[in-house]
Amino acid sequence: MEKFFKTFTKKEICDSSKSTEVILCLSAESREKVDEMVKKAVEAGGSAPQSIQDHGWMYGHGFQDIDGHLWEVMWMDMNAMPKDS
Repeated sequence: MEKFFKTFTKKEICDSSKSTEVILCLSAESREKVDEMVKKAVEAGGSAPQSIQDHGWMYGHGFQDIDGHLWEVMWMDMNAMPKDS
């Protein structure tokens, strides 16, 4: 698999068990969808290295996939977002 991946880049391939190469963030439709996506990733062999972040108007959780890449899944209620004064 790594040999094929190297056909897409001339750069060295990072060892994602030792280094963070990228953190991807996805937007979800609801808090429940955030939890559902993380649960499915963990059931498929991933892990959830961070705690849930609940700020009321913004809710997120994340997972690390089986290749060590980090994914954040966020839901935001833009109508409840605090306004700058």
